[in-house]
Order: sequence, then structure tokens, then C-alpha cells
Amino acid sequence: MTPAPLASRLSIPSGPLFFPVTAYGSDGTVALDVYRAHVRAGVEAGAAAVFACCGTGEFHALTPEEYELCVRAAVEETAGRVPVVAGTGYGTALAVRYAALAAGAGADGLLAMPPYLVVAGQEGLLRHYREIAAATPLPVVVYQRDNAVFTPETVLGLARTDGIIGLKDGVGDLDLMQRIVSAVRGEVADFLYFNGLPTAEQTQLAYRAIGVPLYSSAVFCFAPELAQAFHQGLETGDRAVVERLLDGFFRPFVELRAQGRGYAVSLVKAGVRLRGLDVGGVRAPLQEPADEHVELLGELIERGYALVKEGGA
Repeated sequence: MTPAPLASRLSIPSGPLFFPVTAYGSDGTVALDVYRAHVRAGVEAGAAAVFACCGTGEFHALTPEEYELCVRAAVEETAGRVPVVAGTGYGTALAVRYAALAAGAGADGLLAMPPYLVVAGQEGLLRHYREIAAATPLPVVVYQRDNAVFTPETVLGLARTDGIIGLKDGVGDLDLMQRIVSAVRGEVADFLYFNGLPTAEQTQLAYRAIGVPLYSSAVFCFAPELAQAFHQGLETGDRAVVERLLDGFFRPFVELRAQGRGYAVSLVKAGVRLRGLDVGGVRAPLQEPADEHVELLGELIERGYALVKEGGA
């Protein structure tokens, strides 16, 4: 797939962007059949795209062989109904290697995560992502967070680079994002922006106001009807639905997620298990959420579904 078709498919947010967890069996190996079922259920629930083996999918914990198997499985399960974007990362050489594996597995694009460990200057970061884009036929979305935070001028350089089609923001600095959007839109009109905060629904009203319509939804992994109801409320301007779900579910979920390190992944996997699909636990160095937090999550999910039902959302 060429960059233009992927950008076109992602630019119209028909539903939340789905970041599936990676399923593991009791022996700790990848449970590919369970993973396939998870991806298939997300597509059938209305995901606009599948972002395989990214942060929620524990990219950091997968071997190259496991990564390729999971990306290929996601491509096969979506069967072209929605695009599949695969994660890549680490240093430039390894990011290029993972990009090649993703292309060989049939992915439609890449989410380039921050480089491993080093804190680089803007020139070095720009070179890193440009080298990834030059080495792959797949269009690239760059993920801004942690040690890869960009100036507006650097993002403009990314946007001018062949093959780089968008920026996903995991920082949450709205002033910076507004300056980025302002700097880029006069020169690259079709550049895409994504809200990539851990529970993006909590901030999406603010992001939409500055021109960032797309967002990832970790909640979609375990409560797709809830995530869809929120997305539909945003798209139709139904502020009552949006605020009811923010107040009754998303804000409490964010507060629960903040109770433990790594809960942006481990608590999401716990939610998937609570809804009946045994995707296993998380790999080290992540750890499982406390039992009392999983119990609270179960109660919160029930409350969220009750809110959807009572409001007809």
C-alpha cells in the first residue's frame, strides 16, 4: 500500500483506533489463536485500524520472530477491512529491521516509537526517523513521547519527509501541539495527528479543538461498546453522552490506572481477561495489577456499560 491510501483511510475516523494486547499462553509463549480472536473481535466491533505490536501490545517484550507472527496474524484477520499499522523502534538499525519484517508480513504502515534509551537532539531525531522512512516502502507515523519530543520545526521537517504521514502525541502538552499544528498546516495540509495518551478519551475534547481528530483507545481492547459510544458522541456532537462517559467511566478509569506503574498495559490486559478472553499476563519487566485494582476495574466496567445502556448511547 502506498502512503496516500493509508493516510486517506486513517484521516476519516470511522471508529476508535485499536491497539490489541499480545496474548500469551500459560507457558509464557505467544498464544497466536487467542491473539487472532482478539484482533478479529476488535475489527468486528468497529475499529478504524489495528495497530499491532505497539505499546499496548508489548512491542518491547517480543522477539523479532514473535513480532512477525503477530503482525502477519493481524493482517490475515483484518483481511483488508481496516489497515494494519505495526510498531517499530529501538535504534535505527533495529527499527529498519522490524520495518522490513512488518512489510514482509503485509502491514500497511508503521508506528515508529522513540529510540531506545538515548536522549538525542532534534537533528539526530530527525535523522533517525528519516532513515527509517527511507528504508521502508511503508508509510510511517512518528510517536512523540518520553525521549522523543519535538519542536514545531522538527515536526515540519518530519512532515516534509517522503513516507512520514503523521505524528502521534503521547506527551499531552497542548501548547506544544497547537504550535506544531500551526507550524505544519501551512505547508503540509494532509499531515495526520493522533492523540496517543494512555486513555486518550480523557483529553480528546481538548485535542479535537486544536485540530487532532484521531486517537488511540486502550479501552476499546476490553470494552469496545463503551469506546464506540464515546467516539460516536464525539462525532455527532452529543456532549451529554461524552460527559456522562467521561464523568462516570473514563475519569475513574484514569485514576485507577494511575495506581500502579505499567497499568497502561497490565490493567488493560486484566480488562480483556475480565471480559472472557484469556490473553494471559504481561511479560517482565511489567507486573500484574493488584487484585483489589482488578476487582475495582470489573466494577467500573459494569458501571460504564450501565451508563451506555441508560443513555441509549
